[in-house]
Amino acid sequence: MSSMTKRAQQKANLLQGTLDMLILRTLLYGPAHGHQIGKHIQRTTNEFLQMQHGSLYPALHRLERRGWVSARWETAPDRNREFKYYRLTEKGRKQLVVEESEWKRMADAVARVMWPTAEES
Repeated sequence: MSSMTKRAQQKANLLQGTLDMLILRTLLYGPAHGHQIGKHIQRTTNEFLQMQHGSLYPALHRLERRGWVSARWETAPDRNREFKYYRLTEKGRKQLVVEESEWKRMADAVARVMWPTAEES
């Protein structure tokens, strides 16, 4: 694999892991269907992160396969149609703690390089 392809793959993995973490965090508030999850992430990030179907739904399916979320079709309380509602599992809660810890370590490391404190420069 070329270094450019490897870099693109690492970036894709980072973005995928970040999206997984944001979905798990959103589901801490309770069950939600895909559109609600995407809207919550967009709203919370002041529209910085736009949730595209092409990345959101594959992520939800991946999380379901890993046992981090469970899903079931239910009728929405305010609508007369069914939506697939996702719920955080116990395994997903544990994974979220791991993801948050890793994210914080990475963000702290990047911040030290980008904005060194007096004793680090």
